[in-house]
Amino acid sequence: MLMKYSMPAILCTALLVSCQSNAQNTNLSVEEFQKAIAQKNIQLLDVRTREEYLSGHIKNTFWADWNDRTEFQSRAEALDKKKPIYIYCLSGARSNAAAQWLRKQGYTAYNLNGGINAWERAGKPIEGFRATKQISMQEYLSQIPGNKTVLVDFGAEWCPPCKLMAPIVDSLKSHGSLPFVLVKIDGGAQVEICKKLGVDAFPTFIVYKNGKETWRKQGIIEAKEMVSHL
Repeated sequence: MLMKYSMPAILCTALLVSCQSNAQNTNLSVEEFQKAIAQKNIQLLDVRTREEYLSGHIKNTFWADWNDRTEFQSRAEALDKKKPIYIYCLSGARSNAAAQWLRKQGYTAYNLNGGINAWERAGKPIEGFRATKQISMQEYLSQIPGNKTVLVDFGAEWCPPCKLMAPIVDSLKSHGSLPFVLVKIDGGAQVEICKKLGVDAFPTFIVYKNGKETWRKQGIIEAKEMVSHL
C-alpha cells in the first residue's frame, strides 16, 4: 500500500522540480546569455529607455522601451515568433517582465539575469553612442530633387519594424517601372532633423513630388499602398 501512494507522490515531485527548472532556464547567467546570442537566427532586445540605450548597449540589439507599453507592443509585433528573443535591461527586472509578457503572446523569450550591469561587471563588450554630425534642413532638402518623386525612409538599426520593411523598400527601388529617388535617414542618429520634421516614430516614410511633401506614414506598410503614393 505504501508503494501505491509513494510513486505518484514521487512523480508529482519530479514534475514540480522539472517545471521549476524550466522556469529558471528562462533567466540566463551572463555566460549563458553570451553563448546564446552568439548563435544565428536569434533576436536581441534592449528594453531600457532611449537614454539608457544610447549610453551603451550590446551589439546588434533592437530597442523597445518597456516603460512605454504602446511603443513596446507596436515594436514587438514586428519581431519573429519563429526566432528566440534574448532580452536585457539595466538590472533584470524590466526585461524579466517583458520576457514574461512576450511568452504570453507566443514568443520564446529569455532574460539576462542581472541585466547589463552584470554584463559589464563580467567585462563583456558594449557599444556606446557615437556622436554623429547632425544634418541641417538645407542638407536634408538638398537630397530631394525638385523634379523627381522621392521616398524618404527614416529608420534605425535598433528598430524591428524598420528591419521588416527594409526588403520591401529595396524591392520597390529595384523595380524598374517605378522610378523614384530613395533617401535613407538614420533617425536613431539624426535626432535633430527628426525633431524639425516631426518624425517621432520609426519607420516613417515621406513622399515628395516636385519638392513638396505629398504623403507620410509610420510603421509597417504594404507595398501596394506605398506604390500607390509613388
